[in-house]
Amino acid sequence: MNALVAFHNTLADRVERLSPAVLPTLARFTFAATLLGYFWASGLTKVGAGVFGIFSPSLGAYAQIFPKAMEAASYDVGQLTAFHTLVVIAGTLAEFILPLLLAVGLFTRLSALAMIGFVSVQSLTDLFGHGGIAHHETLGAWFDRIPDSVILDQRLFWMAVLITLVIKGAGPLSLDRLLKLR
Repeated sequence: MNALVAFHNTLADRVERLSPAVLPTLARFTFAATLLGYFWASGLTKVGAGVFGIFSPSLGAYAQIFPKAMEAASYDVGQLTAFHTLVVIAGTLAEFILPLLLAVGLFTRLSALAMIGFVSVQSLTDLFGHGGIAHHETLGAWFDRIPDSVILDQRLFWMAVLITLVIKGAGPLSLDRLLKLR
């Protein structure tokens, strides 16, 4: 039994020594492999026409970010305020910039923290703005044997990856590491 415990402890120590490099690298890979494309595709739905379309968001951008305000304005963007436009532009830019920063590992802790805020606002908008709170299959429930609800289950996985990056940083294969070496 002592040999088994000693083997376990030796193996655990070796794995533990790898975690500062493996965990953040795996978290960034997981984010890039599963969420980078998701956020960029979502951002593209918000971009208006032309080269500077990011600064003249599409009607869908307003409907996605401010669903109740758009409904109240009969989907006439002209009835919304400059605040609405600034939030839509900032949100759209965030959907492109923050995932890119995380994928390359630049300003990783700050970018992951900003993504946590972004995903929190996104989730609240999905629940209350788009009515997801009224649909059990969208909201879901933890500890229910069904791991595919859009909000509680899915976003918990996203948060676990992002919190790992806030705590551990970008890891050795990152632009943050190159900046640190300078």
